Amino acid sequence: MTLRRFSLIAAAVCAFLVVVVTLVLSGALERSTAIAVDKFTQLAGAGAAMVCYWRAGLRRQGTARRWRLWMAASMASLVVGLGAWTWGQVFLGVPLPSTTVAPLGFILVPVLALFAVLVLGHGGAGSLPNHRSRVVIVLDGLIVVGSLFVLTWVSLLESMVRAWATSGPGFATVVAHPAAYLVMLVVLLVSSWSHRSVRQLPMLFVALAGLGQSASGWVFAFLVSKGVTDIPVAADIGFMVCPALYFLSSIAPSSAGRERVAAGKLRAGEMLHILVPYLPMLITGLFIVVGTATGVRLNPFEIYVGLAVVLLVIARQLFTLIDNVRLLEQLRDSRERLRHQAYHDPLTGVANRVLFRERLDAALENPDPLVVLFIDVDGFKDVNDNYGHAEGDAVLRIVAQRLQHCVRAQDTVARLGGDEFGILVDGYPSPPEEIGRRVLDAMSSPHRTAGGVHHIRASIGISHRDAPDPALTADDLLGSADAAMYTAKRLGKGMVVVHGSVEAELS
Repeated sequence: MTLRRFSLIAAAVCAFLVVVVTLVLSGALERSTAIAVDKFTQLAGAGAAMVCYWRAGLRRQGTARRWRLWMAASMASLVVGLGAWTWGQVFLGVPLPSTTVAPLGFILVPVLALFAVLVLGHGGAGSLPNHRSRVVIVLDGLIVVGSLFVLTWVSLLESMVRAWATSGPGFATVVAHPAAYLVMLVVLLVSSWSHRSVRQLPMLFVALAGLGQSASGWVFAFLVSKGVTDIPVAADIGFMVCPALYFLSSIAPSSAGRERVAAGKLRAGEMLHILVPYLPMLITGLFIVVGTATGVRLNPFEIYVGLAVVLLVIARQLFTLIDNVRLLEQLRDSRERLRHQAYHDPLTGVANRVLFRERLDAALENPDPLVVLFIDVDGFKDVNDNYGHAEGDAVLRIVAQRLQHCVRAQDTVARLGGDEFGILVDGYPSPPEEIGRRVLDAMSSPHRTAGGVHHIRASIGISHRDAPDPALTADDLLGSADAAMYTAKRLGKGMVVVHGSVEAELS
């Protein structure tokens, strides 16, 4: 649905609500008729929202489908609750039909909507890709609600519950129903700071509906605590508007992932996300400390709820610690991958020229003898020209593997560029010529790839340092090995040339 069309529908819904509310409050209708109009308006809005959520969910896939189906289930629960309540008030004449299934239907509405929020936040753009994120969001919501619950219980709520909610259905209707909406609202707010997918128009209307339901529920509870058994129709206006908001949410166009959040605002949101679970707890703690210092005694229920909030904070910190450890491991792995990419050849996996040069510089600082081999693959151009670059890459990978098998694990094999390789042998146990012969023997075997069998050789130049020489540099050794390699090529290829002498191998 386009935003323009949605705006027209929203305007029509608002106009209809204004007419109905005005008609109910004007006194033009008898009380029984006003109650019937009120309840059937709520039922119509909830039913329309349920159908629209269901149809929209069936037309989509993935996360967009799942959260809408959860909301359809939430609206179905609201229809059941409203239907039972309407039957009791309109047809049976029961002022407060708490003994019906209405309380169960009402309390399941925010619970099922909470699942929709969690599904949307977990699977949408900008969400954390693990189940722990949803647990942390729920813990944050419970910490906030638990802290506020202790605060309101100590100051006001206990007297309200004692006034009427002595039975299970009564408690669900008066206390648990608006409290559950409060949990859903806090979780929606917390998840919207860390998940862009939650910051969209449908969730805004869900939040407004939940806010209206929770506020109206507390007004209802307050009236009941004052002994009212016949709720005024005017006090029911909030409940009348909420189903219409759910309906608008079900048809509102989604905009998740389209907006760009400024970096400063994002950082502020993240900081607020960190602090929100603890600010209500701090305020509640200060309130209780001041109260107990002035003679207020806490009953066991208040103590147990307070301990539960503390345990929730501990659990939240444990999850945060686990996430931090995981993030540190990912950061370390990322650094290792970046370091490997910076110092290794992406095609063959051996060291690149930068790492080869660093290790050669380090080896020159030690007194141990060292050998540098400069290797050029003979006939590699023919492979590229006749078989393609993919075959050439396969040959280079085989060459790198064979060179690694010719030396020790602590020695360095590097691809210096193109079809040129280098080997650094630090503290070599055998004469330089023997190392070169091993390389020639390894290169003489046919190179078998997916595209065929290739017979290639190598020209090898060797330079070495037998004793410490402060005047000798890495450029000197590399230059000498390079010059010896070109000498080997001029002498017929497939040879080893040690700087200052010539050794021919392989015919």
